Amino acid sequence: MTLEKVHYLYGRISIDPDVCNGKPVIRGKRITVHTILDYLSAGESVSEILRQHPSLEAEDIPACLAFASRLMDQRYTLQKIA
Repeated sequence: MTLEKVHYLYGRISIDPDVCNGKPVIRGKRITVHTILDYLSAGESVSEILRQHPSLEAEDIPACLAFASRLMDQRYTLQKIA
């Protein structure tokens, strides 16, 4: 089975096994959704994130939040191991 690129949220978020080890990234760049979420959770403003990463567009930040929100909408099961 060959893994292929997948695009989410109007092409803002992509997953490609050849980019950042298959982690979700913004528009194929090497900036992961996780990185943006970490910045936001540390209190960074959107304008500061955009200043630090000039290749990002303002619409990329809410796309990261929407992507994370959709992940949290999944059903999770906890398993006891050993």
